[in-house]
Amino acid sequence: MPHVLVLNASYEPLGVVSMRRALILVLNHKAVSLEDSGVTMHSATSAVTAPSVVRLTRFVRVPFCGPVPLTRRALFARDHGRCVYCGAAATSVDHVIPRSRGGQHRWDNVVAACRRCNHVKADRHLTELGWRMKRPPAPPSGLAWRIIGTGIKDPRWRPYLEPYGGTDQFRDFEHHDHTGEAGAPVPLGRSRPVHRGEPETLTA
Repeated sequence: MPHVLVLNASYEPLGVVSMRRALILVLNHKAVSLEDSGVTMHSATSAVTAPSVVRLTRFVRVPFCGPVPLTRRALFARDHGRCVYCGAAATSVDHVIPRSRGGQHRWDNVVAACRRCNHVKADRHLTELGWRMKRPPAPPSGLAWRIIGTGIKDPRWRPYLEPYGGTDQFRDFEHHDHTGEAGAPVPLGRSRPVHRGEPETLTA
């Protein structure tokens, strides 16, 4: 069943809930629907259009939120589901500085990678291979990452999340899967890792 984006009364993103839960909030006047999902839910006596985005009618004070949890879904969202070394579809997680050589499992040392690059890199440093990344990995920030980090996507959520960070990730909301299936768009990127002394070639 599709999920529904929940906004605070102040419009800041809070999280996602099931469509059934969101509909109960609306029917109990605890939330108002801002976007319809196009899905109709039926009861014994009536039919109701389920929401895609709801806003709470009362402001909810949210406790301090720490860093975005480092999960596979959140990592692939940050890196757009693409290998940071060659731009191919990512299938695995790689530690830039290998854990066997003191690297830590944290946002600034973990990237999405394809199977081939992960295998070739193994437990070596990038300098040993002559590889380099377009940009160093960094922790994501912004309230929108409460949603983006879950990996749940709906293009109708974009206008409500865009003001709260993660702007680069919103193109992924237009295409729900970046796992290399036929027809999936390939963003501009390198066709393979760039080695020292080679010119950079971008593929369209």
